[in-house]
Amino acid sequence: MNDMLRTATATDIAPLDFEAVSVTHRDQLLLHPLSLRLTGCRRTLVMGPNGAGKSLLLRLAHGLLVPSAGRLLWEGETPRQAMVFQRPVLLRRSALDNLTYTLAVTGTPRGERRERARAALARFGLAALEKRPARVLSGGEQQRLALARAWLTRPEVLFLDEPTSALDPAAIRAVEAAVLDFHGRGTRIVMTTHDLNQARRLADEVVLLYGGRLIEHTPAERFFAEPQTPEGQAFLRGELVW
Repeated sequence: MNDMLRTATATDIAPLDFEAVSVTHRDQLLLHPLSLRLTGCRRTLVMGPNGAGKSLLLRLAHGLLVPSAGRLLWEGETPRQAMVFQRPVLLRRSALDNLTYTLAVTGTPRGERRERARAALARFGLAALEKRPARVLSGGEQQRLALARAWLTRPEVLFLDEPTSALDPAAIRAVEAAVLDFHGRGTRIVMTTHDLNQARRLADEVVLLYGGRLIEHTPAERFFAEPQTPEGQAFLRGELVW
């Protein structure tokens, strides 16, 4: 891993513990009981084929889902969080107004909102698009707008669910650069992806899921050099497809 990417150090962000957490829906066990601890200011890449349980894990961690059994526990003060989805949820307003609305909701004084929103747009390469309706932006532009919105909330933990899955290479690079920007200022990253090359570029550690089960949780260097399970080895060979 390029040392230039490792700009952030561990902070006082509370660890998050999954304690025998599972999810059942209509008598089907979607996520088998798993125990997992996320700590420090790391970039955790959650990997696995479609249907592995990656999105479930993120939604549980962010509090959007309640586990059917087990519990999630922040060890200390619950940190500020934001989540960027595979398909961003944007208001039927301009790019600028999407950001000023976020600032209004978070209590930013009215006189500061436009200046801060424009600064965020500029940071994510969207300054020229401030008046454009958010929902007509390209996929990559929408993702960068969602990241700009998250940036304004100053999250200590950022969850990203397949944020580059439908983007072209240039847009993927822009989103990855933004992710590194968040991490560089001390934000813990928890991100799902099925892209091995992306995980190699970004991951400090890998969480591998398969069939709703936790298969591996290991440092990225170790996972890519020598996965410890048959499933991990098959995933790296491109053989673990469902």
